Amino acid sequence: MRQGRKRKGDGDEGLAFARLCRAAAEDKKARDVVILDVRGISSVTDYFVVCSGDVQPQLRAIAEEIERRLREDAGRRARGIDGLRGSHWVVLDYGDVVVHVFQHALRLHYGLEQLWSDAPRMA
Repeated sequence: MRQGRKRKGDGDEGLAFARLCRAAAEDKKARDVVILDVRGISSVTDYFVVCSGDVQPQLRAIAEEIERRLREDAGRRARGIDGLRGSHWVVLDYGDVVVHVFQHALRLHYGLEQLWSDAPRMA
């Protein structure tokens, strides 16, 4: 387990950031936005935010809105972003939160929610 990670029930800044990501995605009409709590089952991150868009320009708009909102509202910048240009899957890595923005068909194909089915969904 990464040093400094919080346990369930602690004041959790990561969950607040994940919720901010969800709100930004929903503002750009992302579909089926879920937050998965992967603490204790992943050594990579604490939360996955998974959402879908219909076409590549929408994926880009969702990712850019998440990036803008976290920078402006929380002072956070992504450690890395992959897939922004012409891709059907964009990943934004904030360390404790990793956001996956899929084109809907690709999301179904990869099934991250099924791969991480042990992870509780957060409200």
